[in-house]
Amino acid sequence: MAYWLMKSEPDAFSIDDLKRVGTEPWDGIRNYQVRNMIRDEMKPGDRAFFYHSNTKVPGIVGIMDIVSEARPDPTAFDPDEKYYDPKSDPDKPRWLLVDVKYVRHTQRVIPLTELKADPALEEMPLVRRGNRLSIMPVTEDQWEHILSLEDQG
Repeated sequence: MAYWLMKSEPDAFSIDDLKRVGTEPWDGIRNYQVRNMIRDEMKPGDRAFFYHSNTKVPGIVGIMDIVSEARPDPTAFDPDEKYYDPKSDPDKPRWLLVDVKYVRHTQRVIPLTELKADPALEEMPLVRRGNRLSIMPVTEDQWEHILSLEDQG
């Protein structure tokens, strides 16, 4: 099992939205590095933190499971979609997605400020300067440490 952190703006799609629908395609990825992680590393059975970005208190708000293999992102082919890419070809898709399934909310929002201040997480891509990827790997040690922060604060 691998671990991930996946960012979404709560105005676009929140942890509450995922809880309501249960399972949802994680679409709209338009970064090649992230696409490659989805294609080459992300597998069903992996687990991810749901992270709210671009909000008053950005942070980890929930946990979800990866429940599908990578597959073409249909929003890339639809001109009416926000994430349409006219250069993406259905016969040779450029952009991929996976389905995610709600597991639970975290006991509290674990804010970015707290994650950045924690010496145990200094190697985590999320807290490194200049890292703006929407999906990033989390080590097992980082995962366990972050879970231990839930009932603190």
